[in-house]
Amino acid sequence: MTNGTETTRSWRQALAVYTQPRVLAMVFLGFAAGLPFLLVFSTLSAWLRDIDTARTTIGFFSWVGITYSIKVFWAPVIDRLPLPVLTAVLGKRRSWMLAAQLTIAAGLAGMALTDPHTDLTWLALFALLVAFGSATQDITVDAWRIEAVDRVLQGAMAATYVLGYRLALLVAGAGAFYIAEASSWSSAYLVMAALMGIGVITTLVIREPRHNLDARTAALEERLESAVGVRGRQDPWARLAAWFSDAVVSPFVEFFQRNGTLAVLILLVVGAYKLSDITMGVMANPFYLDLGFSKTDIANVTKIFGFFMTIAGAALGGIMVARYGILRPLLAGAILVASTNLLFVWLATSEPDLVSLAMVISADNLGGGFATSAFIAWLSSLTNSAYTATQYALFSSLMTLPAKFIGGFSGAVVDTTGYASFFLYAGLLGTPAILLVLALISRQPEERPA
Repeated sequence: MTNGTETTRSWRQALAVYTQPRVLAMVFLGFAAGLPFLLVFSTLSAWLRDIDTARTTIGFFSWVGITYSIKVFWAPVIDRLPLPVLTAVLGKRRSWMLAAQLTIAAGLAGMALTDPHTDLTWLALFALLVAFGSATQDITVDAWRIEAVDRVLQGAMAATYVLGYRLALLVAGAGAFYIAEASSWSSAYLVMAALMGIGVITTLVIREPRHNLDARTAALEERLESAVGVRGRQDPWARLAAWFSDAVVSPFVEFFQRNGTLAVLILLVVGAYKLSDITMGVMANPFYLDLGFSKTDIANVTKIFGFFMTIAGAALGGIMVARYGILRPLLAGAILVASTNLLFVWLATSEPDLVSLAMVISADNLGGGFATSAFIAWLSSLTNSAYTATQYALFSSLMTLPAKFIGGFSGAVVDTTGYASFFLYAGLLGTPAILLVLALISRQPEERPA
């Protein structure tokens, strides 16, 4: 279908993106990425509390999650450092992916074989190993996803990743509880370690994407090496400085050089896009409980029913990106997130019942899934293939930090003004993202996919 100089895909072509082998592979890589997450967070907390571990100690265990927030610091190593033997056989991305998956499996097995009654320190160390391997796997999976397909398929890649990730959360959450109830927590963690084999097999089956250092990027690295006085020198300190310049400094310089004055606007969008969604999410479960819903009701509606709505939204977002390009679905996602969050104001001021809860959860998760696909596709399009891991790790850190900081004040806002006012404020926090995306579209018109 054509309209002037613009071209859109047909609905059949847009739907066909989900038949691409690499798009389908993302389901399994998403599963491998999602599996360790709860096993070092809420599932681990339940295990520790089940054996009467002090709440203070359980709180200290949550610090292993800091690993996910600082992965940008070793992303440059993954971008540039080859692993002995593995890189020669599997390539840059798959070698690090496999090493991370084996690390996770070993850490989970170590946790399973540790007695937390007598070896709590070892349990913490194994949990840290799992978190480090998981964060490393996230870096490599994101890099592979971006490099493996064209930009038009990134929405579909994000949708199938979300599907696999969410399935893994069910397995590592409810699945681990079922196994622990039937047998033991050790058995549950051994099963989870074995399930990492899904990621290992997928890594061995998929193909390594091409890695290109274009002439412009190579020239940039040469100029930076010359600027710090290490160009052409072979002494150890000069070679280390040259590596640091190429792997750590160049990705950031390249991003600002490539985008010019638009770079600041892009980073503002990255930081603002999730503000409304994450801020609202902090108080969601307390809100449901305070409305009088039972834990079973909350689980059935928000976790199981909400799961399918999130997947539907993510799939729809992937289709829209394939059909219309990235920027218009990105704008639609920002509007959906802000407007659906405002539905919680209505829920807070009406008589609570399961039907109204299901309606609000449906809209919220559908909009959130749609926005996630569009947002991940857009973030993926911002990276240079020479620095995929480093630049995407930067974006993924920036997109959560402001929201998490503001979300920390959510309880105080609820205590002071009530839930209705809080959800109104949370919805209005989506306004900057909408305005910033509109500004981005006006300054960066997008050619739609052919």
